[in-house]
Amino acid sequence: MDRRLITMGIVLSGLLLTGCVSNKRYTTLQTQHRELSERYQQGQMELAESRAKVKSLEEQLEYERKNNASLKEALSRLQGSLDLSISQNTQGNVNISKLVDEINASNRYIQHLVNTKNKSDSLNLVLTNNLTRSLSRDELRDVDVKVLKGVVYISLSDNMLYKSGSYEISERAGETLSKIAKIIQDYKEYDVQIEGNTDTDPISKPNIRNNWDLSTLRASSVVQALQQQYGVDPKRLTAGGRGEYNPIADNSTPEGKARNRRTQIIITPKLDQFMELIDKAPESAKDTTGIDTSF
Repeated sequence: MDRRLITMGIVLSGLLLTGCVSNKRYTTLQTQHRELSERYQQGQMELAESRAKVKSLEEQLEYERKNNASLKEALSRLQGSLDLSISQNTQGNVNISKLVDEINASNRYIQHLVNTKNKSDSLNLVLTNNLTRSLSRDELRDVDVKVLKGVVYISLSDNMLYKSGSYEISERAGETLSKIAKIIQDYKEYDVQIEGNTDTDPISKPNIRNNWDLSTLRASSVVQALQQQYGVDPKRLTAGGRGEYNPIADNSTPEGKARNRRTQIIITPKLDQFMELIDKAPESAKDTTGIDTSF
């Protein structure tokens, strides 16, 4: 593409110097040159976006590989512990059939956990892809979506979300929040925590004491918008502020401060789902036997 642009420029220059081309032809060539330049710039932007998406997918794939290896190691550890228990208890005239049943129950429980996690990971990936596809290119500049250890993090910049120096949500943020709210509504089995973060610059407002207040008020504004404007069940929502104490960049630069001034929407499976999994564990897979079943 760049060779064609250079060639076109040389041709235009040559024709202009020699004076052997009509004004109409020259205007046409200028238009073609401008269109090629725009197409080249657009292609460069799309290439950069594609590379970023590929990198994100590679990171998710690497995480899943490591997680799968950890689960296999835990299963092998548990199997070895139970095999050792069988060997030791045989000396004491223990019922082998009962121990085999315990092993099978433990294996079924572990497989249930693996299946549950795989389902959760799949749902998170679909959730993330649906949200990313719904956002425009301009919105993606102010919204960062990641999945870390089975939790979806949606990070929103403060200049997009709030009025300057305030905790009131701007009109500009409405369309983006509506898209996020739709995703939240589609995944009703997930809880949603809104977390405000600031940079280290002190706040000087008569009704805001410090950055703790500001970050918490901003999170509360998003929670109320999700509830009142977009119909999200308030029982699923939690608002919290971390002030300046959870930075992701260096506060010594304007760019770092801009990254730290953010609000995160954290989407996680409900806690009672985890408790239900614990309750379903067979006795042989709990700590009452003294067998190490940590994984």
